Amino acid sequence: MGAQKSIHAGKAKIDVNVDLSHKLCSSLMLPSLRGSQSPLSFIIGSLCIKHPNLFGGSEKLDVSWDKGLYDSNALIAYRRPRPEWLSQQSFVIQHSVSPEIGVHGTPTDNFSQSGSGGVNLSQFSVGLDLTEPANSNWSSTTSIRFKHVRPLNDEGRSISRDLDGLPVTCSGNPHDSMVVLKQESQYAKANEDSFFRIRFQIEQGIPLLSKWIIFNKLKFVASKGVKLGPAFLLTRRFDCRRHGSISSICNWRS
Repeated sequence: MGAQKSIHAGKAKIDVNVDLSHKLCSSLMLPSLRGSQSPLSFIIGSLCIKHPNLFGGSEKLDVSWDKGLYDSNALIAYRRPRPEWLSQQSFVIQHSVSPEIGVHGTPTDNFSQSGSGGVNLSQFSVGLDLTEPANSNWSSTTSIRFKHVRPLNDEGRSISRDLDGLPVTCSGNPHDSMVVLKQESQYAKANEDSFFRIRFQIEQGIPLLSKWIIFNKLKFVASKGVKLGPAFLLTRRFDCRRHGSISSICNWRS
């Protein structure tokens, strides 16, 4: 059961997508949990609002909200118009909750519906994205964001220790904070018979306060595809290196 609808309100466009089927199937498979959940927990869907001329000067506002089985993501992005030869600026606010499957150890108040061991990451970030003008096949984006990461159990309560009494955050507090400077460059070239793409991503944690996380992370991905008759051969190389004060809970996603 699902529904999709696009609504035009002045210059704004609103896209709504609601799907009830997945959660209803899950509740039938786990009848013992049905009585403990509100009717809103059965809704899976998304909401997207786009305004191309917010204040009359071609300012763009994008608001999106996505809700899955066990995760959610809300994003607000505001873009000011600038000449094409200058970097495009976007002010971004984002909040997400997602199961964390890379945690070592079991939390003390373990209760899992998501298959993650009962550990979820609540991430709030706010900052600025700079997108460089496209140059041939190269594209580049630089961002600086403040991030606040908090581990939660499936009931939404904070987790600070595992069964061995060890902290699951780097700071030992119920949450970790950091300022992250991120630079990503990508080269892509494609034709009818093949494509080639490489992507470099560098992240640096800046410790403005003593208990804030400091780290550096380098990620490299190369992909190449070649058409062989009716088939397509794809090869991929991935490399990720990470150094600094990152605890097991802080395997947050890029």
